[in-house]
Amino acid sequence: MTTIVIGGGAIGLSIAYGLVRRDEDVLVLDGADSDLRASRGNFGLIWVQGKGANAPHYAEWTRQSAQLWPAFASELEQDTSIKIAFSQRGGVDYYTNAQELDDRATTLRTLGDALSDDYPFELLDHVDLKKRVPQIGNKVVGGIYSPMDGHVNPLYLLRALSVAVRGNGGQIQTGVKAVGVEAANNSFSVTLADGSRVDGDRVVLAAGLGSARLGQALGFQVPIRPQQGQVLITEKLPYFLQFPSATIRQVDEGGVQIGASKAYVGLDDSETIATTARLARHAVDVFPLLEQAKLIRSWASLRIISPDGLPIYQRSPTYSGASFVACHSGITLSAIHARLMAAWIVADPSAPDVRAFAEDRFEKSDAAPTSKGNSTKFECSGFRGSR
Repeated sequence: MTTIVIGGGAIGLSIAYGLVRRDEDVLVLDGADSDLRASRGNFGLIWVQGKGANAPHYAEWTRQSAQLWPAFASELEQDTSIKIAFSQRGGVDYYTNAQELDDRATTLRTLGDALSDDYPFELLDHVDLKKRVPQIGNKVVGGIYSPMDGHVNPLYLLRALSVAVRGNGGQIQTGVKAVGVEAANNSFSVTLADGSRVDGDRVVLAAGLGSARLGQALGFQVPIRPQQGQVLITEKLPYFLQFPSATIRQVDEGGVQIGASKAYVGLDDSETIATTARLARHAVDVFPLLEQAKLIRSWASLRIISPDGLPIYQRSPTYSGASFVACHSGITLSAIHARLMAAWIVADPSAPDVRAFAEDRFEKSDAAPTSKGNSTKFECSGFRGSR
């Protein structure tokens, strides 16, 4: 049986990798480099702390993926000889507001209780945090350290996944756009923009924001919308930042990555000077040494957000063999998508129970969320980026 995976980003390739590791025949349809892709513009975090604050099942899902990451990264590097700069020494969220720090600590304690204390973290005041991260500035009142968190080079990850899928017998067609699907039970024909067709026995819709165009034909609601995030990159600096945070991390090549804002502006991935200035100011407040660093690159990209911010895993109610997957945490969840979700795609009884992430959790009014106006959100302490 051939599975067609529509979407060659972190989600689609991770699922495809899991499928080929099961000796399934897989064809990935990957769009153009100019498409609106979260996978090539994200923050690269493997992040647990704070996720699922109001949804313990999501917190547990995220935690499980983080636990799978070391073996997943090792397997990828063995398969491809590509170093993906995986590191999981823990992460720190930095706070410049004492009340926000206390509120976050309360949230994490509640999550820990819900997960039977399988949620390690440490609340650190300024003095204790400075012992671990001497470079923090005086405006930092404290932070939260968690050993669950880490980061990776997302572009190396994408490259490794592509090489691994092909190396295990999968096919990837790049620069192609799926424009239509003819569906029947366990029989699908995908029409490409050039008029050609590809046929398969299963189809996985994992095309990010592009899923909205094809979802209805497969029986899905596709209740997603774009959320814009902006990222800054400094020049290469001497290595000083051991622990990544949700707003600042030093990448393996030496540059410091700063982000990320949140804006609901439709399909607009253009940058704004005001957002750049706010991101830079927050970074300097946390690490004053960055005031002298040169900014060499910046961009904005679009995340995929569901009405409640959680992933969507949905089998078609109309056509057996069709599945829809979407989330804004494609890097964090890459390990669990590769290691466990392939079983769900092929309806193996050993597959995880993901019914809590199905589309029926939304009201019909949520099925087509809209983006009105130009709304930008920036949280100076502990805000969350795309990862």
